[in-house]
Amino acid sequence: MIQDVLHARLAEYAPRHALEQENILQEVMQEYVLASLAKAGFFSVAVFHGGTCLRLLHGMQRFSEDLDFMLKKADLDFKWNTFLEVVRRDCAAEGIAFEALDRATAGTAVRKAFLKTDSIGSLLYFKLPFGRQRTQKLRIKLEVDTNPPAGSSAETAYLAFPRTVALAIQTLPSGFGTKLHALLCRKYVKGRDWYDFLWYVSRKVTPDLPLLANALEQQGPWEGDRQNVTSEWLITQLEHKIKAIDWVKAQDDVQRFLPSAEQTTLTHWGTKLFLYHLRRLSDYIQKI
Repeated sequence: MIQDVLHARLAEYAPRHALEQENILQEVMQEYVLASLAKAGFFSVAVFHGGTCLRLLHGMQRFSEDLDFMLKKADLDFKWNTFLEVVRRDCAAEGIAFEALDRATAGTAVRKAFLKTDSIGSLLYFKLPFGRQRTQKLRIKLEVDTNPPAGSSAETAYLAFPRTVALAIQTLPSGFGTKLHALLCRKYVKGRDWYDFLWYVSRKVTPDLPLLANALEQQGPWEGDRQNVTSEWLITQLEHKIKAIDWVKAQDDVQRFLPSAEQTTLTHWGTKLFLYHLRRLSDYIQKI
């Protein structure tokens, strides 16, 4: 039964507090959604990327609340409805009643949708170690870029739970390239982006600079102005950004997404730490 499956997953994660429990429940629901999207053929037209992809398929420690995708080929007429209906039907068969909402805004390239459920409280009410309101809803946001920058590469990965399915996912160099675009162009502080930066650098992932150049030309302060994105250019721009960040705000953003074992790492967050890792990045990409 679905209750036993979910309870076993919770026991496997062993949450240490209510917020960690909520992150785990959300992640398990994300896995059900991804498996259903794969069944619906979504990954023949789209690629999975972003923080949730890094966590589920590359072992990154931080939790992530959204499922981010990009189309393999630009299609401004893309609609979520057909895929959302398959997800809703599949999950209902498992005992998870999702409400599917297409929240795409006309004229925007990124199409959003939401899946909401209050089934978890009823399914696990007596088995949750930290309790939960029966009516408390769990929400999953899905975003797909219908006009992604040119040059991103993809590979096949396999999700093992709730069943084995094949997913098209962005390669790590391309993922780092698009993450750097977010770091340089986002108008507000998002600590999760900077956590991911540390993750990429710690694994010495070489960012796809041509992809970054395409993304910068497409959106952000350099829109329409083709930059010569060399390693030197990148390091200079990241240094300016790092020195301007409010690292307390960055910590506040990422803290709730980190498991207990990762929380102490935030005590080191600040300009000094990130400039140190920027130098490490500079050392291994200087020949690009």
